[in-house]
Amino acid sequence: MAGAGDPELEGIEVVVLPALAAGVPDVLAADGFVLGTPANIGYMSGALKHFFDQVYYPCLLAKPGAPYGLYVHGGSDTTGAVRAVQSIATGLSWREASRPVTITGPVTADAEGACYELGATIAANLG
Repeated sequence: MAGAGDPELEGIEVVVLPALAAGVPDVLAADGFVLGTPANIGYMSGALKHFFDQVYYPCLLAKPGAPYGLYVHGGSDTTGAVRAVQSIATGLSWREASRPVTITGPVTADAEGACYELGATIAANLG
């Protein structure tokens, strides 16, 4: 959130919604997306999967080229979660505007900085 709202990026409105609360109108209103999830048993969270289940077909052709970024936090492996989100985002024709930020173990200051840069990069790629 902080990176997307960086004061050097003017005219950016950051809307934060939990995955279970976001829906089709939110996707249609957005110009870009920062997605976050824990890696649960090698996959994205059930909440993020539910979000994609709700919006995938209604928004399939709605946002081609929309920039997105992803951060994933897991205990030991984030590969499956990253692959699953990238696959769905590719199906939606969203554009990966930044490499995913993957964090295993404790969240460090470096990880927080990478997430800040992720948000700022997505916001800078809008429009």
